[in-house]
Amino acid sequence: MLELTSAASAALSASVIGFIPVFIWLAFWLFEDWVHPEPNRRLVSAFIAGIFCVIAVLPLQQYFSARLEFGTALILVWAGIEEVMKLVFAWIVVLRTRALDEPIDFPVYLITVALGFAALENSLFLFSSSLAGDVIDSAITGNLRFIGATLIHVLSSAVIGGALAIAYYRSRTRMILYGIVGVILATALHAGFNLLILATGAEAILTVFLGIWVGIVFMLLAFERIKLIRPPHWWERMFTPKRN
Repeated sequence: MLELTSAASAALSASVIGFIPVFIWLAFWLFEDWVHPEPNRRLVSAFIAGIFCVIAVLPLQQYFSARLEFGTALILVWAGIEEVMKLVFAWIVVLRTRALDEPIDFPVYLITVALGFAALENSLFLFSSSLAGDVIDSAITGNLRFIGATLIHVLSSAVIGGALAIAYYRSRTRMILYGIVGVILATALHAGFNLLILATGAEAILTVFLGIWVGIVFMLLAFERIKLIRPPHWWERMFTPKRN
Protein backbone atom coordinates (compact mmCIF):
# COMPACT_ATOMS: atom_id res chain seq x y z
CA MET A 1 0.00 0.00 0.00
CA LEU A 2 2.84 2.34 0.88
CA GLU A 3 4.58 1.58 -2.44
CA LEU A 4 1.35 2.30 -4.31
CA THR A 5 0.97 5.62 -2.50
CA SER A 6 4.58 6.54 -3.27
CA ALA A 7 4.10 5.68 -6.93
CA ALA A 8 0.92 7.77 -7.10
CA SER A 9 2.66 10.68 -5.41
CA ALA A 10 5.62 10.38 -7.80
CA ALA A 11 3.31 10.27 -10.82
CA LEU A 12 1.44 13.35 -9.59
CA SER A 13 4.57 15.39 -8.94
CA ALA A 14 6.08 14.31 -12.27
CA SER A 15 2.90 15.32 -14.09
CA VAL A 16 2.78 18.70 -12.39
CA ILE A 17 6.44 19.48 -13.09
CA GLY A 18 6.21 18.05 -16.60
CA PHE A 19 2.92 19.62 -17.73
CA ILE A 20 2.73 23.08 -16.13
CA PRO A 21 5.81 24.53 -17.92
CA VAL A 22 4.47 23.12 -21.19
CA PHE A 23 1.17 24.95 -20.68
CA ILE A 24 3.16 28.18 -20.26
CA TRP A 25 4.91 27.57 -23.58
CA LEU A 26 1.59 26.67 -25.20
CA ALA A 27 0.02 29.96 -24.13
CA PHE A 28 3.04 31.82 -25.52
CA TRP A 29 2.87 30.16 -28.94
CA LEU A 30 -0.89 30.49 -29.25
CA PHE A 31 -0.50 34.22 -28.71
CA GLU A 32 1.35 34.26 -32.02
CA ASP A 33 -1.96 33.46 -33.72
CA TRP A 34 -4.15 35.80 -31.71
CA VAL A 35 -5.59 37.58 -34.75
CA HIS A 36 -7.30 34.41 -36.05
CA PRO A 37 -7.21 32.01 -33.07
CA GLU A 38 -7.86 28.34 -33.66
CA PRO A 39 -10.90 26.54 -32.19
CA ASN A 40 -10.20 25.45 -28.63
CA ARG A 41 -11.47 21.92 -29.26
CA ARG A 42 -9.03 21.52 -32.15
CA LEU A 43 -6.14 22.76 -30.02
CA VAL A 44 -7.08 20.39 -27.20
CA SER A 45 -7.32 17.54 -29.70
CA ALA A 46 -3.88 18.40 -31.09
CA PHE A 47 -2.36 18.51 -27.59
CA ILE A 48 -3.90 15.16 -26.64
CA ALA A 49 -2.71 13.71 -29.96
CA GLY A 50 0.83 14.67 -28.94
CA ILE A 51 0.41 12.76 -25.67
CA PHE A 52 -0.78 9.63 -27.46
CA CYS A 53 2.03 10.06 -29.97
CA VAL A 54 4.54 9.27 -27.20
CA ILE A 55 2.76 5.97 -26.57
CA ALA A 56 3.06 5.10 -30.27
CA VAL A 57 6.70 6.21 -30.53
CA LEU A 58 8.12 4.28 -27.57
CA PRO A 59 7.67 0.74 -28.97
CA LEU A 60 9.10 1.84 -32.33
CA GLN A 61 12.17 3.29 -30.64
CA GLN A 62 12.57 0.16 -28.54
CA TYR A 63 12.35 -1.96 -31.70
CA PHE A 64 15.27 -0.14 -33.31
CA SER A 65 17.18 0.02 -30.02
CA ALA A 66 17.26 -3.78 -30.01
CA ARG A 67 18.70 -3.86 -33.55
CA LEU A 68 21.11 -0.93 -33.65
CA GLU A 69 24.07 -0.10 -31.44
CA PHE A 70 23.76 3.10 -29.48
CA GLY A 71 25.34 5.85 -31.54
CA THR A 72 24.69 8.47 -34.20
CA ALA A 73 22.62 6.18 -36.43
CA LEU A 74 20.28 5.16 -33.61
CA ILE A 75 19.87 8.75 -32.42
CA LEU A 76 18.98 9.80 -35.96
CA VAL A 77 16.42 7.00 -36.18
CA TRP A 78 14.92 7.97 -32.82
CA ALA A 79 14.65 11.61 -33.87
CA GLY A 80 13.20 10.67 -37.26
CA ILE A 81 10.55 8.47 -35.65
CA GLU A 82 9.47 11.28 -33.33
CA GLU A 83 9.28 13.91 -36.06
CA VAL A 84 7.40 11.69 -38.51
CA MET A 85 4.96 10.45 -35.88
CA LYS A 86 4.21 13.96 -34.60
CA LEU A 87 3.38 14.97 -38.17
CA VAL A 88 1.25 11.84 -38.69
CA PHE A 89 -0.75 12.40 -35.51
CA ALA A 90 -1.19 16.09 -36.36
CA TRP A 91 -2.45 15.15 -39.82
CA ILE A 92 -4.90 12.56 -38.46
CA VAL A 93 -6.38 14.90 -35.87
CA VAL A 94 -6.41 18.34 -37.49
CA LEU A 95 -4.25 19.02 -40.55
CA ARG A 96 -6.69 17.34 -42.93
CA THR A 97 -9.72 19.22 -41.55
CA ARG A 98 -11.22 22.58 -42.47
CA ALA A 99 -9.83 24.03 -39.25
CA LEU A 100 -6.61 24.51 -41.18
CA ASP A 101 -7.53 27.57 -43.25
CA GLU A 102 -4.37 29.72 -43.38
CA PRO A 103 -0.60 29.08 -43.61
CA ILE A 104 0.20 29.97 -39.98
CA ASP A 105 -2.11 27.15 -38.82
CA PHE A 106 0.47 24.54 -39.85
CA PRO A 107 3.14 25.57 -37.31
CA VAL A 108 0.51 26.42 -34.66
CA TYR A 109 -1.04 22.94 -34.71
CA LEU A 110 2.29 21.12 -35.08
CA ILE A 111 3.74 23.04 -32.13
CA THR A 112 0.65 22.16 -30.09
CA VAL A 113 1.16 18.47 -30.88
CA ALA A 114 4.86 18.84 -30.03
CA LEU A 115 4.03 20.36 -26.65
CA GLY A 116 1.64 17.52 -25.85
CA PHE A 117 4.43 15.11 -26.78
CA ALA A 118 6.95 17.01 -24.63
CA ALA A 119 4.57 17.13 -21.65
CA LEU A 120 4.25 13.36 -21.38
CA GLU A 121 7.89 12.76 -22.27
CA ASN A 122 8.97 15.22 -19.56
CA SER A 123 6.73 13.51 -17.04
CA LEU A 124 8.17 10.08 -17.85
CA PHE A 125 11.71 11.40 -17.39
CA LEU A 126 10.77 13.00 -14.08
CA PHE A 127 8.82 10.02 -12.77
CA SER A 128 11.87 7.93 -11.92
CA SER A 129 13.45 10.76 -9.91
CA SER A 130 10.22 11.50 -8.07
CA LEU A 131 9.68 7.81 -7.31
CA ALA A 132 13.11 7.71 -5.71
CA GLY A 133 12.14 10.68 -3.56
CA ASP A 134 14.77 12.95 -5.10
CA VAL A 135 12.69 16.12 -5.35
CA ILE A 136 15.73 18.36 -5.97
CA ASP A 137 16.84 16.20 -8.89
CA SER A 138 13.31 16.30 -10.28
CA ALA A 139 13.20 20.07 -10.08
CA ILE A 140 16.60 20.44 -11.78
CA THR A 141 15.69 17.95 -14.49
CA GLY A 142 12.36 19.70 -15.00
CA ASN A 143 14.04 23.09 -15.43
CA LEU A 144 16.56 21.72 -17.93
CA ARG A 145 13.87 20.04 -19.99
CA PHE A 146 11.78 23.23 -19.78
CA ILE A 147 14.70 25.18 -21.24
CA GLY A 148 16.04 22.71 -23.75
CA ALA A 149 14.23 19.48 -24.50
CA THR A 150 10.78 21.03 -24.74
CA LEU A 151 12.06 23.75 -27.04
CA ILE A 152 13.80 21.32 -29.39
CA HIS A 153 10.45 19.60 -29.87
CA VAL A 154 8.83 22.97 -30.55
CA LEU A 155 11.59 24.10 -32.90
CA SER A 156 11.75 20.89 -34.90
CA SER A 157 7.97 20.72 -35.34
CA ALA A 158 7.92 24.41 -36.26
CA VAL A 159 10.45 23.69 -39.02
CA ILE A 160 8.04 21.15 -40.52
CA GLY A 161 5.09 23.47 -40.00
CA GLY A 162 6.96 26.36 -41.59
CA ALA A 163 7.87 24.28 -44.64
CA LEU A 164 4.24 23.24 -45.09
CA ALA A 165 3.05 26.82 -44.54
CA ILE A 166 5.26 28.07 -47.36
CA ALA A 167 3.64 25.52 -49.66
CA TYR A 168 0.07 26.24 -48.48
CA TYR A 169 -1.02 27.90 -51.74
CA ARG A 170 0.99 25.56 -53.95
CA SER A 171 0.18 22.20 -55.49
CA ARG A 172 -0.26 19.05 -53.41
CA THR A 173 2.92 17.61 -54.93
CA ARG A 174 4.87 20.71 -53.92
CA MET A 175 3.43 20.57 -50.42
CA ILE A 176 4.46 16.92 -50.03
CA LEU A 177 7.97 17.80 -51.24
CA TYR A 178 8.25 20.71 -48.82
CA GLY A 179 6.94 18.48 -46.02
CA ILE A 180 9.61 15.85 -46.71
CA VAL A 181 12.32 18.52 -46.69
CA GLY A 182 10.90 19.86 -43.42
CA VAL A 183 10.96 16.42 -41.80
CA ILE A 184 14.57 15.87 -42.89
CA LEU A 185 15.67 19.25 -41.51
CA ALA A 186 13.72 18.74 -38.28
CA THR A 187 15.23 15.26 -37.80
CA ALA A 188 18.75 16.60 -38.35
CA LEU A 189 18.11 19.45 -35.90
CA HIS A 190 16.62 17.17 -33.26
CA ALA A 191 19.34 14.53 -33.59
CA GLY A 192 22.05 17.20 -33.60
CA PHE A 193 20.73 18.59 -30.32
CA ASN A 194 20.71 15.14 -28.71
CA LEU A 195 24.22 14.38 -29.95
CA LEU A 196 25.55 17.69 -28.63
CA ILE A 197 23.97 17.05 -25.22
CA LEU A 198 25.65 13.63 -25.09
CA ALA A 199 29.01 14.87 -26.37
CA THR A 200 29.38 17.97 -24.21
CA GLY A 201 29.96 18.20 -20.49
CA ALA A 202 27.63 19.77 -17.97
CA GLU A 203 29.42 23.11 -18.29
CA ALA A 204 28.58 23.33 -22.00
CA ILE A 205 24.90 22.38 -21.79
CA LEU A 206 23.80 26.00 -21.39
CA THR A 207 25.73 26.85 -24.56
CA VAL A 208 23.76 24.18 -26.43
CA PHE A 209 20.52 25.55 -24.98
CA LEU A 210 21.58 29.03 -26.09
CA GLY A 211 21.77 27.70 -29.64
CA ILE A 212 18.18 26.47 -29.32
CA TRP A 213 17.09 29.91 -28.13
CA VAL A 214 18.74 31.47 -31.18
CA GLY A 215 16.74 29.05 -33.30
CA ILE A 216 13.56 30.10 -31.49
CA VAL A 217 14.27 33.76 -32.27
CA PHE A 218 14.66 32.94 -35.97
CA MET A 219 11.47 30.89 -35.79
CA LEU A 220 9.56 33.88 -34.38
CA LEU A 221 10.85 35.99 -37.26
CA ALA A 222 9.74 33.26 -39.67
CA PHE A 223 6.28 33.32 -38.07
CA GLU A 224 5.96 37.00 -38.90
CA ARG A 225 6.92 36.24 -42.49
CA ILE A 226 4.41 33.38 -42.70
CA LYS A 227 1.64 35.69 -41.48
CA LEU A 228 2.28 37.89 -44.52
CA ILE A 229 1.75 35.07 -47.03
CA ARG A 230 -1.26 35.92 -49.16
CA PRO A 231 -3.14 33.76 -51.67
CA PRO A 232 -2.41 34.33 -55.35
CA HIS A 233 -5.15 35.80 -57.52
CA TRP A 234 -6.18 32.45 -58.96
CA TRP A 235 -6.70 31.09 -55.43
CA GLU A 236 -8.94 34.00 -54.48
CA ARG A 237 -11.01 33.60 -57.64
CA MET A 238 -11.55 29.89 -56.96
CA PHE A 239 -12.09 29.83 -53.20
CA THR A 240 -13.39 33.26 -52.19
CA PRO A 241 -17.21 33.32 -52.04
CA LYS A 242 -18.84 35.85 -54.33
CA ARG A 243 -20.81 38.60 -52.67
CA ASN A 244 -24.14 39.75 -54.00
